[in-house]
Amino acid sequence: MKKTIRIGGGAALAQPIKDMGSGEAAPQSGNQLTQIKAALEKTGLVILAAFHPGPDDDIPIPAGASPAETPIPAGASRAETVVLAGNGGGSMWRSFELSRPAGAHPLDKWSTETFKLLAARFGAHPVLPHDGPPYAPFQRWALRSGQVHQSPIGILIHAKYGLWHSYRGAFIFAQRLALPPAEGPTSPCSSCEEKPCLSACPVEAFRPGSYDLKRCVAHVGEIEGQDCQMSGCRARRACPVGREYVYLPAQAQFHMAAFLKTHGKHF
Repeated sequence: MKKTIRIGGGAALAQPIKDMGSGEAAPQSGNQLTQIKAALEKTGLVILAAFHPGPDDDIPIPAGASPAETPIPAGASRAETVVLAGNGGGSMWRSFELSRPAGAHPLDKWSTETFKLLAARFGAHPVLPHDGPPYAPFQRWALRSGQVHQSPIGILIHAKYGLWHSYRGAFIFAQRLALPPAEGPTSPCSSCEEKPCLSACPVEAFRPGSYDLKRCVAHVGEIEGQDCQMSGCRARRACPVGREYVYLPAQAQFHMAAFLKTHGKHF
């Protein structure tokens, strides 16, 4: 059985969620993206992609996606702006550890609280990748933005963060925010001749166009897979893009443990 899996980070000021300043008044739309970026940085998160949906994207405006002072235009039924945010490297991890919720799925809980607080401040509707089914198509949205690309091993690659990023949530706006031009319109993989990500896996779980999930899980769960367990996927670490953002061991171990818990039980 083969299945494509997104195995799910630079420096920013990391603060507990309670210090985000969520009580501040919502900013004006002219510089809203800049202020969203600054607010995210206080939690260790970054904007990874943003785009204006077209008619074919069919992203409805959810209830509560517009504050009273900026009402939804008459006749509007579709979102005007989608902003995807998450971790780029390890800055999020430091903030998460400072205010880590108790119980199961602590990162999902932390993400939910963070995005709901910020969405309320900025007059947006929060969407979380773990809310579902149905689940929001974060990978498709990210590709739609033109700011990430498909890597040879299936994981989306970012021009700055490489393979060391993941989407923790999205903000859906009824208003059209001013967005900068998309960075990295060409995939960094297109100029990578050696493509070490395809040859670094010790069990050859990655092949062009396919990923052997069963083989990967079996390797990571055994003593031979200790390197991947403790430091993160070896194929990801082989990529030369964004190496300064490789996850620290504690973060890598957290994600690999979650990966085994989710997929190991199926084999």
